[in-house]
Amino acid sequence: MKKPQAKILVIDDERTVCISCKRVLEDEGHIVDYTLSGQEGLEKVLSGDYDLVLLDLKMPGINGLEVLETLKERQPDIIVIIITGYATIQTSIEAIKKGAFDYVPKPFTPEELSVTVSKAMETRALQSENIFLKQRISGPGKKNPIIGRSSVMEDLMRQIMKIAPTDFTVTIHGRSGTGKELIARAIHDNSNRADKPFIAVDISALTTTLIESELFGHVRGAFTGAIQGRPGYFSIAHGGTLFLDEISNISLELQGKLLRVLESRRIRPVGSEQEHEVDVRLIAATNMNLQELVENKSFREDLYYRLNVIPIMLPPLSDRKEDIPPLAEYFLREAIAESGVAVRGFTTGAMARLVSYRWPGNVRELRNLIYRLAATVDSELIGTEHLPSEMNDTSAGALSSAMEKTPLDAAELKKIKTTLRQTMYTGLEKKFVIEALDRADWNVTRAAELVGMLRPNFHALMKKCGIKTKDNT
Repeated sequence: MKKPQAKILVIDDERTVCISCKRVLEDEGHIVDYTLSGQEGLEKVLSGDYDLVLLDLKMPGINGLEVLETLKERQPDIIVIIITGYATIQTSIEAIKKGAFDYVPKPFTPEELSVTVSKAMETRALQSENIFLKQRISGPGKKNPIIGRSSVMEDLMRQIMKIAPTDFTVTIHGRSGTGKELIARAIHDNSNRADKPFIAVDISALTTTLIESELFGHVRGAFTGAIQGRPGYFSIAHGGTLFLDEISNISLELQGKLLRVLESRRIRPVGSEQEHEVDVRLIAATNMNLQELVENKSFREDLYYRLNVIPIMLPPLSDRKEDIPPLAEYFLREAIAESGVAVRGFTTGAMARLVSYRWPGNVRELRNLIYRLAATVDSELIGTEHLPSEMNDTSAGALSSAMEKTPLDAAELKKIKTTLRQTMYTGLEKKFVIEALDRADWNVTRAAELVGMLRPNFHALMKKCGIKTKDNT
C-alpha cells in the first residue's frame, strides 16, 4: 500500500530532532515544517492546514500537553504524535487520554518514526473514508439513515457503496428487526436507479393465494373478484428496485415462477397469455437459514444461488452493542422532533442498562421502547426506574444467590426452593415468549399461532413476563 502523503509540523525545542524528523519524513514523500517553540507551533497549526503534528512534551514556555489540549479543542481531527525524551508510562497515558494518537520516545530510529507516522496516516485515511461513507449513506437530508459506529457497521457501509452501482441481486440475511429494509433502501439510494421506484414488499403479510397476483399482476377475470386488471409489484418497480422481505415464505411453485422471471426478465400476469419485459433490481431478505431450507427441500436450490449473488449478513443488535447509544439517542431525537416531548436524554445508569440488555427484537424493539419512554416519562432524563422490568431483571442474580446459600432450617429450605422455582420458571417463560415473538416478527397473533396458544392466553403470559410490543393491543 502506498503511504499517504501528509503535511506535517514538528514542534520540538531541539533543532537536531526537528531536522532529523524532517529528513526522514521528506524521504517518505511528506511535506515537513518545524518550529522550536510550543506557542509558535500552536499558532502555525491553527492558521495552517497540517494533517499531523509531532509534538515534544517537555519544552520551555507552553508545554506539549498544553499544546495538545488546545489543538484537540480547536482541531479535534488533527493527528498528534508525542515525541519525548522524558517518556514514562504516566505521561504517555495522559497524552493519549488527551487525544494523542501515539508516542515515540527519544532516541528513536528512522524506522520507528516512519512506521508510527505511516500507521497514523493510514488511520486518518480510514477515518476520512468512514466519514465520507456516512455522509453518502446517512448524511444530512438522508431519510432513515444507517446509525452505527461499530466496525461491523462501518464495514457494511463500505460494502453498500461497492455493490450499490451494480445490478447484482442481493440477499440480506438477518433476524427480525435488524433493519434489513433500511440496508436495501441504502443500496437503492446510492445506485444508478435512485431516481426510480423503490418498492418494499413483506411476503409474510400477503395472502398465500394472492402472492402471485401481487407480484406479477393479473388481468380482469383472472379469478373470482378480479373485476379489473392490476399491475403487480414487479411492474410498479420497473426501472427501480424491488425489495422482497421474508422471501422464504414463497411456495415452491411460486419459487419456480420467480426464478423464471429473474432469468428471463419477463413476467406474465395471472390470467394472461402475454408476457412483457421488466427492468428490476431484486433485493431479497430473510430471517431464516436458506441453506437449511434448501437441504430440507423447502426452498429451491437454483433459486437460492440466483438470489444469493451478493449475500449481506446483518448481525443482531446484541452483537454490536457500541451502536446502542447512538441509536437510542437518534430515536429520542426523532421522538422529540415528532411530538415535542419533554425528555432530553438518558442517565448514565439507564444507558448502561440499554447497552447490557439482549434486545431479542433488535433495532425495532429499541426504537419502540424509546418512543414509548419519550411519551410516558415526565422528567428530562430517562432513568433506570423508567425502564421495563426485563431490563432491571435480577433473576440471574437471585438464582445465583439462592443456590450459594445453605439453608439453616426446614423453613428456610422451603423458602429457597420456592425462590429457585419461581426464578427458573420466570426465566423460562420469558425466553419462551421472546423467542416466539422474535420468530413472528413481534406480531402477537402470529406468535400465539406458532406456539399453539390462544392469543388471549399468550397475551396474558406476555403481561406476566412484563413484555410489551406495538402489537400489544
